[in-house]
This record gives sequence, C-alpha cells and structure tokens, in this order.
Amino acid sequence: MTLRERYQKEIRQKLLKDLSLKNINAVPALEKIKVNIGIGTYMRNNKKYDEIAENIAMITGQKPVVSNARMAISNFKLRIGMPVGLSVTLRKQKMYDFMERLVNVVLPRVRDFQGVSPKSFDQKGNYSLGLKDCSVFPELNIEDIAKIHGLQITITTTAKNPEQGKALLAEMGFPFKKNN
Repeated sequence: MTLRERYQKEIRQKLLKDLSLKNINAVPALEKIKVNIGIGTYMRNNKKYDEIAENIAMITGQKPVVSNARMAISNFKLRIGMPVGLSVTLRKQKMYDFMERLVNVVLPRVRDFQGVSPKSFDQKGNYSLGLKDCSVFPELNIEDIAKIHGLQITITTTAKNPEQGKALLAEMGFPFKKNN
C-alpha cells in the first residue's frame, strides 16, 4: 500500500479522531514538497552547475528551475541575472513517492541519525529540513559526485498550526527526536 492510499484510508480517520475535528475536509494533508539547492559558491568559482542540476533531477524525478539574482551585491560578487539556486516543487503522486523514500530510505542512511527536530515547524504547520550531504539518496552514485552539496526540503501542509502539522507527519512515519 502506497503512502497516498494509506493516508486516504487510515491516517485521515485517525487524525480526525486524534485532533477532534468534526469535518473530514479539515484534516491536514500534504500540499507540496519543495527541494532547494543554493549554487552561489559554484558560480563564484566559475564552475558549471549542470552536475548539481542532474543530481536534483535524479533525486526528485523532475527538472529543476534555476533561480537568478534579482539584484547585484558586490560583497558577494553577485551580479543581476546570475544563477543562485535550483528548486523543484513536487505535488500529487510524486510528492507522496518522495516523502515515502525520504522517511523509509534516506533519513535512516544519514550518519549518526537520531531523528529530526520537532522544532522546525513554522506557524502554519509547515516543516523545513536541511541535509548536509546529498549522497544519502540511493539514486546518486557516490563515485560520480564531484563535490558533495546539501539541500533543503520544505514540506508544506494544509495544517492550521504546528501541532496539526506534527501529528500529520508523525502519522506518516516521520522520525522525530524523542524528548529527554
């Protein structure tokens, strides 16, 4: 059973009871997952970012969008129009597939992993997670990666507050740290 099917059959009903909501449509759900990589240091060293774009495309299954600088900042050697980041927005089935791989495969492969911080929620119940090493994704061959780079993952939910967001992600199997 996929995560999407499990959410619709089991998790929604459990969250309806646990959060004491009256309407099934008020139950929080995943809206989108956004994966971002900053490439400013590559551009300063006059390197190509094609390899990073290929890596993020292999990880997510979608071609990334290049974000360009809107203003020049001389201290950072940044000029208008220079590429500064790559981002991918996942929705629907690709989002659920990525979430399932993240929880079941990627996070357990992180070195010295003891759970993700439950404090990374914003006021709306969205969760942000940063990974320092992209090589934990099984789609990437470690020998082919020239330079290890990190990435940021933002999980946007329809939750109204951080408690609802945490309940949703916990039911989906997100490994939160235990409070000692």
